[in-house]
Formats: sequence, C-alpha cells, structure tokens
Amino acid sequence: MAGGHGFSGAGRALGRLVGPRVKWLVVVVAVLVSAAAFAFAGEPKAVSTTAASLPASAEAAQVTALREKLPSSGVTPAIVVYRAASGAVDTQAVEASGDRGIAAVKQWAPSAAAAGGAPTTAIPPQVSQDKSTALVIVPLKADLPDGANSEAVTALRAAVRDGLPQGLTATVTGGPAFGADIGAVFDGADIKLLGATAGVVAILLLITYRSPWLWLVPLSVVGTGDQVASKALAALSRFTEVSADGAVTGITSVLVFGAGTNYALLIIARYREELRRTEDRHEAMRAALGSAAPAILASGGTVVLALLSLGFADDPFAQSLGYAGAMGIAIALAYALLVLPAAMVLFGRRLFWPFVPRVGTSDPSHAGVWRRVGDVVTGRPVVVGLAAVAVLVTLALGGLGLSVGQSPNEQFLEKPEAVVGQEQLAAAFPAGTSEPATIIAKASAAEAVTTAAQGVEGVQEVRKAGGGGGGDLVELSAVLAAAPGTTQAFDQVRALRTAVHDVPGANALVGGSDAEALDARTTTERDRLVLFPLILGIVVLVLLLLLRSVVAAVVLVTTVVATYVASMGASWFAFQHLLDYPPLDVSTPLLAFLFLVALGVDYNIFLTTRAREEAAGGAHAREAIVSALAVTGGVITSAGILLAAVFAVLGVLPLVQLAQIGVIVGFGVLLDTLLVRSVLVPAVVSLLGERFWWPSHPADR
Repeated sequence: MAGGHGFSGAGRALGRLVGPRVKWLVVVVAVLVSAAAFAFAGEPKAVSTTAASLPASAEAAQVTALREKLPSSGVTPAIVVYRAASGAVDTQAVEASGDRGIAAVKQWAPSAAAAGGAPTTAIPPQVSQDKSTALVIVPLKADLPDGANSEAVTALRAAVRDGLPQGLTATVTGGPAFGADIGAVFDGADIKLLGATAGVVAILLLITYRSPWLWLVPLSVVGTGDQVASKALAALSRFTEVSADGAVTGITSVLVFGAGTNYALLIIARYREELRRTEDRHEAMRAALGSAAPAILASGGTVVLALLSLGFADDPFAQSLGYAGAMGIAIALAYALLVLPAAMVLFGRRLFWPFVPRVGTSDPSHAGVWRRVGDVVTGRPVVVGLAAVAVLVTLALGGLGLSVGQSPNEQFLEKPEAVVGQEQLAAAFPAGTSEPATIIAKASAAEAVTTAAQGVEGVQEVRKAGGGGGGDLVELSAVLAAAPGTTQAFDQVRALRTAVHDVPGANALVGGSDAEALDARTTTERDRLVLFPLILGIVVLVLLLLLRSVVAAVVLVTTVVATYVASMGASWFAFQHLLDYPPLDVSTPLLAFLFLVALGVDYNIFLTTRAREEAAGGAHAREAIVSALAVTGGVITSAGILLAAVFAVLGVLPLVQLAQIGVIVGFGVLLDTLLVRSVLVPAVVSLLGERFWWPSHPADR
C-alpha cells in the first residue's frame, strides 16, 4: 500500500462509510450540513474601499493611521475631470456642474468640521495651462463600504453630466472612482464564475466519461462543496480579519472546483478499476478508497499546508487568500472523500452506462496509449529526458526581462471611466496631481519639511492638505511629476522619504498611493524570500512521509519548480508579444508559485504512489513507473486539462491580475501534466532505477 501508515489507515477508515446502510446516512448528513450552511452562514463582512492593504509596519500604513488622528481624516477626494472638445473649458458650466455633483453626494460627504474645513459647495475649478481641461475635487467619506461608495460615485457621475453644454465632457476618477470600478468588475462575479466553471467542468466530465449521467454525480457533489466553502468564507470574514472580497472569493472557488474535481476523477477511476475485479460495488469502493485516499489526502494536505503558510505573509491579501483557500480545499477534500463515494455507490454499475465495467473484463489502460508512451520514454530515457529538459529551458528563457508592478491604470482588461479620467488628468496637469504623496510630520517642523520636500527633484508642489493638521501633527501634500505607479514615481517617493526623514525632530513619514504601491512591492519581495522555501519545505516533508524516499522527494520537487520557471517564462513571452498585457501584479509570482508547486505536485503524487504500489508487488522501478503511467495516464491527463480550464475561467473577470494568474497556472498545469509527469519523471525514474526509492525498499513491504 502506498503512503505512510496514517494515510493508509485513513483510507481504510473512509471505506467503512460506503456500506449498504451507512452510505444513506452519509448522504443525508451531507445534505443537512449543506442546507444548514446555505441557511445560516449569512453575508460576508462589508469591506471599506480604504481597507488596509499593507502590514501596519509599512510607512504608508503608518501615514494612514496617523491621518486618522487629524481633523481631515475620513475624507477621500473624488476628482471630476472636465474636457473641452475644442478651445477652452466653460468655467461657469464647470462650476455649475460641480455644485450639482456635491449636492448629489451630500449624504456620502463628510461635514465641514469632519473634513477639516472641506467645503460643501463647489470648489473653484483648477484649469490646465492650455485651458482645455479643468478639475473639481468632491470630498467623500473615506470609510464608505463598497456598496455605498459605488452608489456615491454613480450619483456623482450622473449629476455632473446632467446639463453640460455640447462639447464639454465630465469624467469622475480618483480613489473612490477606482474603488467603484473595481467593485463593478465583481458585480455578479460569483454567478458568472460559478456558471462558467460549472459549464467547463460539465463538458470535460461528459467527454471524459462518455456517459449521459455519470458526470452529474461528481459535478453535483463538487458544486455543492464549492457553495458550502463560499458560505463558510462569508462566515469566517465576519469573525476574523479574512477578507471575502471578489478576488479572494473567485480564486477560492476556482481552487475548490479544480481540486475537488481532480480528486473525484481519481476516485472514480480507481472505483471503475475495482469494479472489474469485484462483484460487490461496496467492496469495490472500499478497495478504491484504500488505494486512492492516501494519495488524495497527501495531495490535499500539501495544498492546505502550503496555503496556510501564507499566514506568514505580510501582504493582507495573501493572508486572506491563504486562510480562505485552505478552508476551501479542506471542504473539497471532505466532499470528495466522504460524500462522493457514498453518492457513487447509491447508483451501482449502471451509473457508467453505456461503458459499464464488468467483473473479469480487462482494463484497456494497461495496453493503451500511455503504456506505449511509458515504453518509449523508458526505452530511451537519456534522449527523451534531455529533450524534455530542453523544452523547459527554452520556455524559461521567455521570462528574460520579466517585470513586476502594475500601475492603477494597468489593472483592468477593459478601460473603465476612472482610468480614462486619470489619462485625461495626466495629459493636462502634472502627472501626480490626482494622486499626490502625503507627508505627515511634527507641526513644529512643517516649514523645514516643506523646504526639504520642495528640494527633491520631481516634486512639483508642496502645500498643506485638508485641514492642514491638528494638534502637534501637520499634513502636507506633494505633487510628483511622474505618472502614478511608474518606476519614476517610486524613485521620487524614495527620494522624498530620504529628504524628509533627514529633517531633525520632524518624524516625517511619506504615504499616498505611490508610497503604498512601493511598500506593497517591498512587502511581496519579503514574502517571496520567506514563503518560497517554506512552501518547498512543506512539499518535501509531505513527499517524504508519503513515499519514504529522499531521492523521490528531491526529484519531484525539482520537477515542479522547473515547471514553475518554464510556465512563468512562456507566459511572460505571451503577455508581452501576443496578449499585450502590462507587467505582473506584485503578488502574482508568489501566488503562481504556490498554486503550481502545491497543485502541480498532485499529479506526481498520483503517479509515484501508484508506482510504489507496483514496486511493493515486486516490480522493478522501470516497470513500476511504466505500469503506473499506463493506468493513471488517462485520468491524470483529464484532471490536468480540467484544472487548467478551470483556472482559465478566471479570465471572465476583466482584471489583469486574475487573467495573468489564470494563464500562468493553466499553462503550468498542462505543462506538468503532459510533459513533466508523463515524460520527464518516468525518464528520471528509469535512469535511477531502484535508487529512486532510496533509502526505502518498497518490495520489502
């Protein structure tokens, strides 16, 4: 039996839940638990558009915390950009429009006292040097939940456009507008993702099983598990700091659907195999679970532990995704190992119609295409192995020049109004006008800090912001020449920080959107240094416990890391030359590494645990890996294609980060399934022979 004693014991214990009477109890309990989750989980905690996205230790986060102590706290500016089709803007029309805009958002606007003197009537517009563009700032409450913020921005956009003369356009941008446009991306996203994912899974299951109804059982079980995970995440968000925003919910759903379906495919494949040996379907499922459960538990445990390791990240988004994803995978495991086997045996062999497995019939996989692939690979392992390595190296070279860091304008696949407004501002005003840097310092050093900031190259203007300050603190606003989110903007933030930090006794700190983006980049760089080796260590540990082989663990981990590097290279080449995508989001390399290493090792676990079973029966390492490839090749290939397709579904949401994660992970899973697992690993095992299992000897068991 493959795996450690704990994994094997769990497989035998699970087999007791598919007896003639127990199976009904399992299904009924699953229905009741699922119904309770749907009925009592409630809605997720509302998330403010200004929710912390950085660790408290980051300088930009410290600035945000200090601003809350100032009279101007609780204020965030929406910016209305007016642009004339020709000639100069009509300032009277702009002022009238600004009055309408402020009147429309009165219920979402701060009071004058809370805003540190922010006006409740239109601010005189700022007009560009060429007179073609003007802007009006409309203060909104900074702590509005997503829904209220979206309502405020929608009302503002409608009001400022009402009654504009022909040839004058109004566009709303700024932080609240970006928050509303990002929120619009996820409007109905759960339904869209669920529909697209379920559709993809249904089609692929129908193709895999060629049965008019077999696919309905795993799809129903996994789909129910996905919805239970979604409800559990909503409940978790209300009692913890875990966010249940659209990105976390969407990625978690993809993980649950993809992993759950993979586990279902493996169980059903082993069940069908056992039905050719055993007349009693309950005994067949017990045997199938005894063989498949250790690999599935090891695989799922690897993913859960790797996701939980994100709890050591400083990035709050990564932390939320880690906890949410780990909970989702645990639920997927429960539904796959507890509910699916019981549901399958309810219907008996007729569920596989028209290809019903009969006792005594031979398994066609033993002499199928994957048996022939195994013979070819192990017949010339050096040539085939080197060819596979050459493919991986070639793909990896596509990552030369890989760039990380998206500006706010680059995060959408479809350009929303907030981005259009930013571009109009950048064309008419200093690039940093809409997103100035924020400086918080001791009030007694305000003049010295202002002088130091004005001396920094690229700083266009320094002025008091909002109410100017309060108590012993002062808030300054510094307009940068560089466009927000660019390398030049980060350089100017670094220079600005250096300058104000050097002012004696000022205790000056620099925040703002560019400072937040810079700190986010620094945070994710730190997270990669910590989490890459931690995730690899988790994977190695699980492989050692499962296979009891140091050599096998090192080989398999090396192959999945190679898959990650190759997938990143190939995807970056595609982003730059085929899809015209911007640089990667700062969190994408870490998330892609996590998914490809933790999920990619699944297929190697499924292959090598089966090979260990064959070796325990006396087969030589070469014959063991060929036999394992022959019987698992079809199901693992189906699982890999399905998982890649499920990740590709992330592209239905028009956010660049999710689309990039979908491409990188989807391609990496296909690469791992079709090349690494089916060609490279068998070639390496054939070359190493019995040394692959060192220091254990499977045949001794």
